[in-house]
Amino acid sequence: MLSTVVPSLRAQQTEAQQPPVRLHGEVDNSQMVPIPGSLHPLARPANDAGRLPQGTQLRNIHLFFSRTAAQDADLKQLIKDQQDPSTPLYHHWLTPEQYGARFGLADSDIAKVQQWLEQQGFSVDSVARGKSFIAFSGTAGQVEQAFSTQMHRYNVVWRGQTESHFAPSTALSVPAALAPVVLGVRDLDDFRPHSMMRHLGPQALAAQSQTPHLGAVQPAFTSGQTGNHFLAPGDIDVIYDVNALSKQGITGVGQTIAVMGQSAIVLSDIEAFQTAAGLTVKDPTETLVPNTGTATVVSGDEGESDLDLEWSGAMAPGATIEFVYTGNSQNNGVFDSTIYAVDNKIGQIISLSYGACEFDAGTYYQTFEITTSQAATQGQTILAAAGDSGSTSCYSSTSTDTLAQQEQLNVNYPASSQYVTGVGGTEFNEGTASGATQYWSANGTNDVITSALSYMPEVVWNDDSAGYIAAGGGGVSTIFTKPTWQTGVPGIPGDGHRDVPDLSLDSSNNHDPYLLCTSDQSNWDTQVNPPQASSCTNGFRDSTTGLLTVAGGTSFATPIVAGMLADINQKVNATSGQGLINPTLYQLAANSTTYASAFHDTIVGGNNCQVAGSSVCSGNAMTEYMSGTGYDLASGLGSIDLNSLAMAWPTTTGSTLIGTTTTITPSTVTPSVGQTVTFTIGVSSSTGSSIPTGTVSISVDSVAQTPTLTLSNGAATYQTSFITPGAHTVEASYSGDSTHATSNATASVNASVVSSGVGTFTMTASNITVVDGNRGFSTITITPAGGYSGNVLLNITPTGANANALASSACFQTTAIAVGATGSATGSFSVDTSAQNCINTNGQSRGKHGVSAVKPSTQQSSNNGNGRAPIAAATMLGGLLLAGFLGRKSRKLRGLAMVALLVSFGWALSGCGSSRGGGGYGYGGYGYGYGGTASNPPTGTYTLSVTGTDSKTSSITYTTTATLQINP
Repeated sequence: MLSTVVPSLRAQQTEAQQPPVRLHGEVDNSQMVPIPGSLHPLARPANDAGRLPQGTQLRNIHLFFSRTAAQDADLKQLIKDQQDPSTPLYHHWLTPEQYGARFGLADSDIAKVQQWLEQQGFSVDSVARGKSFIAFSGTAGQVEQAFSTQMHRYNVVWRGQTESHFAPSTALSVPAALAPVVLGVRDLDDFRPHSMMRHLGPQALAAQSQTPHLGAVQPAFTSGQTGNHFLAPGDIDVIYDVNALSKQGITGVGQTIAVMGQSAIVLSDIEAFQTAAGLTVKDPTETLVPNTGTATVVSGDEGESDLDLEWSGAMAPGATIEFVYTGNSQNNGVFDSTIYAVDNKIGQIISLSYGACEFDAGTYYQTFEITTSQAATQGQTILAAAGDSGSTSCYSSTSTDTLAQQEQLNVNYPASSQYVTGVGGTEFNEGTASGATQYWSANGTNDVITSALSYMPEVVWNDDSAGYIAAGGGGVSTIFTKPTWQTGVPGIPGDGHRDVPDLSLDSSNNHDPYLLCTSDQSNWDTQVNPPQASSCTNGFRDSTTGLLTVAGGTSFATPIVAGMLADINQKVNATSGQGLINPTLYQLAANSTTYASAFHDTIVGGNNCQVAGSSVCSGNAMTEYMSGTGYDLASGLGSIDLNSLAMAWPTTTGSTLIGTTTTITPSTVTPSVGQTVTFTIGVSSSTGSSIPTGTVSISVDSVAQTPTLTLSNGAATYQTSFITPGAHTVEASYSGDSTHATSNATASVNASVVSSGVGTFTMTASNITVVDGNRGFSTITITPAGGYSGNVLLNITPTGANANALASSACFQTTAIAVGATGSATGSFSVDTSAQNCINTNGQSRGKHGVSAVKPSTQQSSNNGNGRAPIAAATMLGGLLLAGFLGRKSRKLRGLAMVALLVSFGWALSGCGSSRGGGGYGYGGYGYGYGGTASNPPTGTYTLSVTGTDSKTSSITYTTTATLQINP
């Protein structure tokens, strides 16, 4: 019966459903309502450093959609069923598209939101495959205008260093007609989460001055120079019983661990670590999140990424390690990496070593919970670091937190999410003797890379010292209620709230710290003489000074657990992942026999603040939280014996098939519109000893393509072209066969329009009716002919007898339109009839005409048909000068270019007539306002000349007209 019931229920679960339509009224920008909780908790007036420049580019902003109450209830029930072996939905995971059909926003509602964003001048980058968000880009000025706020800078202090950040200074607002589906907007600030890595603490640094070559951040082994102990992968294999699995060939084969980052890396660091540890060199796959800027190495974050990749791969050398990271866009970070990994279903396991205390997370967690819950339905397990500040996770976060706030009991998010496994910290308690001991082998003249002899007793990690808190994060969530699965284990508090952590592993940065290899000099030891000059250029040592690179923190424990879970997944044939593992963890721990064999209960120590009499410790922080038998708020369920845990872990029903990995590689990731792209698809078995057969289904931008492809020797090819510019996603889904499991993979390309330089186009513009003082929009439709393709720039010019009245008191905003060789393209321009708004925008008044291209490029142009063409000419001249000179490595030439730009800009201003009025002063309506008031244009009918011109070939142009009706 079961075999007949399962397909039926799966069909119900996965069939394309359509979410209910929730938006019905017209969108009116004059009717705005605030988004609850949208003011960032760190954007505080006391730290305000002034207005952010209006032209600041903000990329990949995410507007998240809310779920209905019915969708929320359905989601929770599905996740519960997916983790219940007694239900036919056990471990039957959704694809992003299936998630969207069930829990996302209706297509028509998404279209309304997208249209509104585009009308505000934003460039829409993508719509989530899971229909949970829409991503867009624009300027700070556009954000201010669209969301009724102001963007400001803020000076804050992080661990003694002043940092400059930006964020909206007020709550955001959206049109009332859209408010029912808007949960929140992310990426309007650059308050990036910080990593949970800790460098050597005061004790280790003091010892370093007495003991040569104790060194900087490194994994544990026994030093051949000092006898001190550091942790290398081989040591963790012994201590936590990883070796017993690897001897069975269990190394994470068939699994992908997605490591989240916000910095580029240097692959030679990963290779150096693997070589020093005696591992096979195996590079991670790198995925730069689209629309987040260029790959850039960021000090501090680079070292975090290095250790995450090194240690997750060391625990699961057979797994694929995929590094998902953001570029140099200042408003994007590691949470955007996670959002991308989930929406594109990258990896069965996601390792996240970043977070923020719940107090500082404000209500921003709500949008990220959409992502964590989606991951659970797709079979993706998210592991997050529980933090390194003990029971007071807000300690030393930023200077915007008062001392009283820092001293409050608080936990880290997203480790506290009910859809995430939070990983805390322990510390080995095997004594402080160097060299040979009961637990460590002796040192000779050479370093002993694997020197641990057995499991070592553990206590809660707590390296607190005067003015310095370093301890495993844990405590009671102030946001989330107690999940139904967090029960059954002695010691779990009856507090009604989510408790963290769930698991803990060694994390000390003082006692037996971890080894790592990194080019990130912020992780090097520069406090000795001579200072560290490199990392891992002689084994784990700096070849010049002999120093090691070492550190600690729950940043190490998290990727190590990720690697261990990959091993478990292979062991139990969970080829497509296990989703939220917490129900299984607590169920296993609730069995006293299993708990005694698979877990190491930590019953000594606590994560309470231990700096007595210090200004950083007071009240409950001095006593909370202590370890105890079973679960406790300092170490969770304790650490694990991996082999015993894997033996006790339930085998996934129906997963006896051999796991497979599908890859899809495009011939180019940046094709031109209309260019043929060849996608090479490969399907391999996790054992490597068999060749998968069957078919591969292709979908392009979530639309299924026909026919399916038949594998030949595990490979197939697919060719297509893209008729619209922008990002496109191609997914290959392997069908499986009688012995091989299904798998899928995605590839992203970004198609751009190349100006053909030939042909023509025609253009229409819809008429505009607007109430005086408000903004209206005209839809532009461009139809190419004669092989034309390119980017069309728009210029709007008032004409007729009343043209001057409009030009001096209104402003226009246009968006360049990318036009492919086939089919029509649409865009829009706006007119704002509020004179005061026009003054406030960029600090400039009347007739401002900004052009920001949607897809391929961004250009600025100004022209209002009233003798102001020199402004545009000056801007073009300055742009040419800058483009010509800034590409060269010469400060003199850059200075010359700037002088030329200023001179040309001054010439343009002097070429315009001056005007006075209302107490303001400006040149031809383009000048800066200095107070006073401004009058809106008179009501009436105006004629607008709309000219479209190819961005490369100015002779290809077309002019049409639109009528603007301003009503009182």
